[in-house]
Amino acid sequence: MRHYNDVIAFRRYFHQYPELSKQEKKTADFICNYLDTLEGVSYRRNIAGNGICGFVESQIKSDKCVALRADMDALPITETTNLPFKSKNTGVMHACGHDVHMSVLMGAITILSELRNEFEGKIMFIFQPSEEHYPGGAITMLNEGIFEPIKPSRIYALHTTPEMYAGKVGMKEGKYMASTDEIYISVLGKGGHGATPDLNIDPIVAASHIVIALQTLVSRNANPTLPTTFSIGKFIAEGRTNVIPSQVDMECIIRTFDEQWRKQAHKLIHRIVENTAKAFGATADVFIDHGYPYVFNDSETTKQVRNWSKEYMGEDNVLDINMRMTAEDFAYFAQRVPACYFRLGTRKKDSPVTNLHTSDFDVDERCLEYGMGLSAYIAIKSLANTD
Repeated sequence: MRHYNDVIAFRRYFHQYPELSKQEKKTADFICNYLDTLEGVSYRRNIAGNGICGFVESQIKSDKCVALRADMDALPITETTNLPFKSKNTGVMHACGHDVHMSVLMGAITILSELRNEFEGKIMFIFQPSEEHYPGGAITMLNEGIFEPIKPSRIYALHTTPEMYAGKVGMKEGKYMASTDEIYISVLGKGGHGATPDLNIDPIVAASHIVIALQTLVSRNANPTLPTTFSIGKFIAEGRTNVIPSQVDMECIIRTFDEQWRKQAHKLIHRIVENTAKAFGATADVFIDHGYPYVFNDSETTKQVRNWSKEYMGEDNVLDINMRMTAEDFAYFAQRVPACYFRLGTRKKDSPVTNLHTSDFDVDERCLEYGMGLSAYIAIKSLANTD
């Protein structure tokens, strides 16, 4: 493919100079400088911070519009690969493949710019900041009006996956990725000397019982047929061998696929935490940071993407995949218009899996060629199937 080497260079630049959520300014500069070289491309920038939204418009005028989206931000991870283009920003790394996503979209825009007399309508492109950080760039971009006055009839996005080899893609209709909420708990007691426990209210004991009690949230309250995960990732008690602290702080997540159960679970968390603390003479504060909704892939839209992927990639290279408990703020786009969020294989042949969000994550760069070509193909086929 003609632009493959250019897209590899894009990916290596992004990988070498990653930027955290809300800090993607140089990333946006690089993208915009390239977009300025293309014909038939218009855009505006600084949306929701460093976001970019624009259009590739066909030479045949039409009100039809579909959208492609890529996320921009990196993660606070110190890279341990030996890549010649490894991150130069200490403690920051594209460990989730957003460097691939942006490069694929830039490649697709390039192809679409050259094929403007081959389709009818507009193809919206969205470079979204802050996917990795609440409240996420998607909802902020929507609130700033990127779907006004032109609203796409469909929206598509892809994500790297090291579980599949480069050259493979996968998708699932319906519920695909989980909602996510962060929970912050403070258990308040009365600190004192460890040798006089009768004079204290020990928040460590109360918090430990809260940890155990919260395990029943899923095992004894969730519908067994409804995927739900609850995890406590942080437990801080700032005492010492002979000092009982006055406070214990915990941080947790809950993920699921049903909004009614999600609301019920929030109430149960408050009740379990507060009543368990009370049983030990302590008190507790609970703050639930309401995160992203679950990602829903429209059935008809996803069936179309599966068929178009088979046309472009070959039937054996298109896989059916399962639900994931990971979360994505693309869910907000999917709430506004029919959507398909699919997976792009990135695993290298004869290499072990290097998982997302790890310091040694890397991809087979052949995925860039498949991703940009397929994205452009889906956009053109989608316009042709839009009334």
